[in-house]
Amino acid sequence: MPLHYTGHRERLRKRFRDSRGKALSDYEILELFLFFAIPYKDTKPIAKALLKAFGTFENITMADEARLCEVRGVGPAAALALNVYGEMSLRQVRQKITQIPLLNSWDAVICYCRKSNAFKQKETVHVLFLNKKNFLIADEVLFEGTVDQTPFYIRNIIKRALDLGAVSMILVHNHPSGDATPSASDISETQRLYIAAKTMDITLHDHIIVAKDKYTSLKSLGLIE
Repeated sequence: MPLHYTGHRERLRKRFRDSRGKALSDYEILELFLFFAIPYKDTKPIAKALLKAFGTFENITMADEARLCEVRGVGPAAALALNVYGEMSLRQVRQKITQIPLLNSWDAVICYCRKSNAFKQKETVHVLFLNKKNFLIADEVLFEGTVDQTPFYIRNIIKRALDLGAVSMILVHNHPSGDATPSASDISETQRLYIAAKTMDITLHDHIIVAKDKYTSLKSLGLIE
């Protein structure tokens, strides 16, 4: 690596240490992170290109490897490092919702649902199963569909809840289109699930539809009792 790159990297590291990162711009923080995966290149233009292509740190770290590698200068090692960071941040959010009753920290639940689902390229149905104290028992993807639809089978969801001994659940699915508006099918199937679960003494707390920048709660729309 040319000497001026080495000097630049040391100066950037020192600025980070001296300010605990506060003195660095977004692209400089990302540039610094990329030092670990790209040891012999100038990472400044790569960091700027990533931010231009994806807009936010979250969009970058949750993007899949193939899309990241479309950015000039990003190879498999850098894409893997970014995805590892994305997974770490997802697990950090997940740890928060496992330590307290879910219904006591709804903002954390929404944050987790968005982060774990909103960046997927296909629609998936994800269920959070809760015990009688509203602690998380299991967090599972039960169905995967296409870019604009996914079937979910009420019988399978109820069976899985019974197998786990869950007394309540939260249904989550994503809209890759970016529009979190529920479809007529989303509404009717949710209401069918609510009724079926109730007959088995299982409560459906909510159905949350997530997109990258927004979400919709069917309960808040008055579509679930």
